[in-house]
Amino acid sequence: MNLSWRVLWWLPLVISGCSRVDDPGLFPAFAPDSARPIADKPLVAADPERNLFWGDLHIHTSLSTDAFTMGVRSVPDDAYIFAKGGEIEHGAGYGIRIARPLDFAVVTDHSEYLGVMRSLNPDLPLSRRSLRTRLLNDSPLRNTIAYLRSVLGFDLKSVEVDNAAEISRGAWQEVIDSAERHNDPGRFTSFIGYEWSSMPESRNLHRNVIYRGTEVPELPFSSLDSEDPRDLWSALEEQRESGMQVFAIPHNGNVSGGLMYDRVAYDGSAFNARYAERRMENEPVSEIFQVKGSSETHPDISPEDEFAGFEIYDQLLASKVIFAEPEGSYSRDALRTGIEFAHSEGFNPYRFGVIGSSDSHNASSPVDENNYHGKLPLLDGSAGIRLGKSYLLPDERLGKHWSAAGLAAVWAEQNTRASLFDAMRRKETYATSGPRISLRFFGGWNYPSDLPRQVNRVALAEQSGVPMGGDLPAPSATAPSFAVWAAKDPESGNLDRIQIIKGWVSDDGVSHEKVFDVALSDERRPDEYGRVPPVGNTVDVPSASYSNSIGATQLMAVWVDPEFDLRQQAFYYARVIEIPTPRWTTFDAKALGITAPEPASIQERAVSSAIWYQPRASY
Repeated sequence: MNLSWRVLWWLPLVISGCSRVDDPGLFPAFAPDSARPIADKPLVAADPERNLFWGDLHIHTSLSTDAFTMGVRSVPDDAYIFAKGGEIEHGAGYGIRIARPLDFAVVTDHSEYLGVMRSLNPDLPLSRRSLRTRLLNDSPLRNTIAYLRSVLGFDLKSVEVDNAAEISRGAWQEVIDSAERHNDPGRFTSFIGYEWSSMPESRNLHRNVIYRGTEVPELPFSSLDSEDPRDLWSALEEQRESGMQVFAIPHNGNVSGGLMYDRVAYDGSAFNARYAERRMENEPVSEIFQVKGSSETHPDISPEDEFAGFEIYDQLLASKVIFAEPEGSYSRDALRTGIEFAHSEGFNPYRFGVIGSSDSHNASSPVDENNYHGKLPLLDGSAGIRLGKSYLLPDERLGKHWSAAGLAAVWAEQNTRASLFDAMRRKETYATSGPRISLRFFGGWNYPSDLPRQVNRVALAEQSGVPMGGDLPAPSATAPSFAVWAAKDPESGNLDRIQIIKGWVSDDGVSHEKVFDVALSDERRPDEYGRVPPVGNTVDVPSASYSNSIGATQLMAVWVDPEFDLRQQAFYYARVIEIPTPRWTTFDAKALGITAPEPASIQERAVSSAIWYQPRASY
């Protein structure tokens, strides 16, 4: 088989050197004998009102071609050891460990030539001398230009691999076996999955495919089979007909160039009701926070939203710097497009929930700002590389503009494959940029104003309403009410505010959006124009520290839409904003003894799945 897949589509073509600052003190060598063991995790009892579980549904290992080429040698077992709290070796040769174990995870290696590059192990410089050795001993020019020229000079099209399918089948079995070994119902859930990596004209249409159980295909579907998402759906539909339970998760809409949430299908044909039905059946949730930035919204889409500019990465993953069109690339825009279709056509192709996940290629989840270790070792595997001090990537989209993000939050009865999968199906999920902010969001009618303070608040909220991801029941009041409450991550910043974002369609078929501040910390109040004073900023940049002397540990509210119209399609979702805390670049700058680049601080956040309102035909 000829290896013609464009595995290095994102790699810059030119690298220049500068002074090297990496040293052994910044990343001591990994010593397996001294690695800390995985702590015992308590069994979490099932709860009909749901438990909150944290996970990462987007992790790569050396079975992915790009990861192996960039220096990763970890295997699926390493990913689960890391997720459960164990220490593993980074591709740059030092030990990494998550600050707090996850509740669930899945290895999603690229299905395109799965495991083939690792099996092939071509004669490239990192095969002979590790990235760690090169960073610590080579001159800047030798440890970058020489290696990258070797990688780029390695012509995959010229390599014949007769048994590529057999190799991929063995690698897929390794993924399955690893997930089975680490799955521990009630304590830790490991799903079986992979990533389908369609990149038409360098526009990202990737999906992660997740299975509910052990009934999986002989080989994953790949973009070598087809780059059209509808063909992926057809494969998943056939699998469900044969007894497999499976769905796909779109990710990185922000670098799709407007294709991820377009107004037409992949081939330019018009949407219809069947298309909308298929899309929502196959893709119930979308990933909106990860290493390659935020896909919630963009300042060009939401100019009135003061928090729209969070972790924006809006250039295509190509060798040239190409601006990625925001329209059709962000989840809020997609939700608006969806209700416009519902208004004009009677169907909604974009009625999805949201999650976050990391897209790490180090068999890890680099989501903590103060414990960030990058995505791909060669491109951002040390503080010096990330901030351009070990060698300089002139294409500054990479390294310092990537994010320490994100996590999937799922409200499920218990920590099992079935319960978590079903919760994601019903979209009772939310996304965070990394912190473990607890968030609940319900919509209904006639909620009492003190509902969030009542002991049985979940039961009361569900008596006349629905949780995040649901449809408002038939009206029993003149306007819906929404109950929302949030608690800070004990190991992160206090909360600045809770917001509810509303989208609706006016009579002319055009959608609109508005951000409502529904709960504010520190007794702040909007001014006469509705503007809220900033919460402040306690970040001390040189020391990469901050104080929780501002903000709140928890916030709650019951909000009634003051502009509700029974006749209009609408959606609502909650967003929780933290106070400013240091960005990972600030922690790296402190370690390197240099000035931190801007932005030196960020306001981490959580974003819920939406609740939809569908007017009756009689209105």
